[in-house]
Amino acid sequence: MTAQVLDRTLTCYRIGDPLGTYPIYDATGSTLAPGRWNTPGCPVIYISEHYSTALLEKLVYGSGRLPPNQHYIEITLPRGLSYETFSSPSLPGWDSMPATVSKEFGEAWCKDRRSAVLLVPSVVARIENNVIINPAHPECHAITASLHRPVY
Repeated sequence: MTAQVLDRTLTCYRIGDPLGTYPIYDATGSTLAPGRWNTPGCPVIYISEHYSTALLEKLVYGSGRLPPNQHYIEITLPRGLSYETFSSPSLPGWDSMPATVSKEFGEAWCKDRRSAVLLVPSVVARIENNVIINPAHPECHAITASLHRPVY
């Protein structure tokens, strides 16, 4: 897969607790509790392409309940930022548990710094995308995050 360049600005979303141990826009949590697409040695920031997908992901992984004090931030991915789109037919088993296949793919993408962001399908809403940010990529300084606002 080859990196492409965003031809427009994208606004994405992340939900978390602003009073939590780590800031909402931070990769530390992904090293302590790696997600489907990373290993402890490859810190990333998981975001969603839509607010509704971010909320759905939070509810699914919270067993149907939204944790207390949840806020959202808008993350702006600027035009010109490099991205890669994961193609699910190209990697059978990406959605299986344990997430060995997807973790290996994500780790290689992260370590090789192939792009600033990786678009991946949401397991809980397959036609929606989640976006993974590689904070070690040199283009990540161009990504911005808004102030947090409460989730109602």
